[in-house]
Amino acid sequence: MGFVTRVRRVLCREAGRVTGRGSYLALLTLLPATAFLIFGTLFIRHVNDLPIALLDNDKTPTSRNLASMVDATEGVSIVCDIADTAEGERLIRAGEVYAMMLLPEGFERSLLGGEEAVVALYNSGVNLTTNGIIERDVQSAVRTFSVGVQLQRFGARGLASEEAMAMAMPVAFDRHILFNPELDYATYLAPGFMSMTLLIFAVMATIYAVGSELKEGTAREWLDMAEGSIWAALVGKLALPTVAMWLWGGVMFFVLFALLGVPIRGDFVVLALATALFVVSYEAMAVVFVALFDNMRLALSVGGGYSVLSFSFSGVTFPAIAMYAPIRVAGNLFPFTFYMKTYIGLAVRGEPVGYVLGDMAAMMLFWLLPMILLPRLKKMCSDERFWGKT
Repeated sequence: MGFVTRVRRVLCREAGRVTGRGSYLALLTLLPATAFLIFGTLFIRHVNDLPIALLDNDKTPTSRNLASMVDATEGVSIVCDIADTAEGERLIRAGEVYAMMLLPEGFERSLLGGEEAVVALYNSGVNLTTNGIIERDVQSAVRTFSVGVQLQRFGARGLASEEAMAMAMPVAFDRHILFNPELDYATYLAPGFMSMTLLIFAVMATIYAVGSELKEGTAREWLDMAEGSIWAALVGKLALPTVAMWLWGGVMFFVLFALLGVPIRGDFVVLALATALFVVSYEAMAVVFVALFDNMRLALSVGGGYSVLSFSFSGVTFPAIAMYAPIRVAGNLFPFTFYMKTYIGLAVRGEPVGYVLGDMAAMMLFWLLPMILLPRLKKMCSDERFWGKT
């Protein structure tokens, strides 16, 4: 019996197992659909109009003008005026506002007198994303307001507008954001989160597919369908989960590029190929966990932990260049690290394909690990001592 025939027999058997087990079918269909729907809904709303409270102890036209400028920014909305800092603290603790802006008494007098006027911003520090947006927009509004005050002062002295601007801003800061000029958090976070979702389901589905044969004592039947070829048994076993994860990878691209408007600046075909390699890399690691622990529950636990650690070590949020050297090296133990390098290189930076080939090859190296353990996996399928563990 040829290899293809053996794979086809195992595949037909696996199709029956998928349709006959609700949990297995949910891993391949319902649960990924729910996860991608949640992420699509979460990121399709841009982060703006974050509520803050205003404590205006000056109550002058100047302080009201500054408050109006802050309220007009895209990311911040002043939703209430408060009487004291205690009320602002209560609102922040209750989650009704994210921050409190304080304009001190004598604010206008200090400005008109040429003295320093301090604007205080208080936030909880719990949510780094919202705090970053609020601080960015408040600082931008205050900076613009400050320059406007200085221009008025210099204009009152009879200076021309060009001279006044040069004195108000002697050093001009010219900033160019290359790859995410809109500072859109969907562009920054969504690809990493959705790729993590894809790999988690790839690992869980693979461990369930292989581990359930050992748990239910059907491993010998599975191997017999492939005439004793562990290669054919494994290829036939993982064909359906692999195709399902590849299809969900396509859904991920649709949500990212079509619904969320995340830019794709490089070769889409190569990125799709890298995603296919990425899925198979994590399936390979899942097979390793089953072969090492011969216990589906333990393999699921270890596989889940390994999957979620991928994000922390990848350098997506905290830059890898700033990590301690051992942590940075440990990041190479996860295919996710190389996939995100590939994704950022192709989709975000629009790099030539040659720049990402090394990272794609690194993902393929993970395929070698289960090959080392295939003899052990074959023995586990034939030896009843490895069966029925919970």
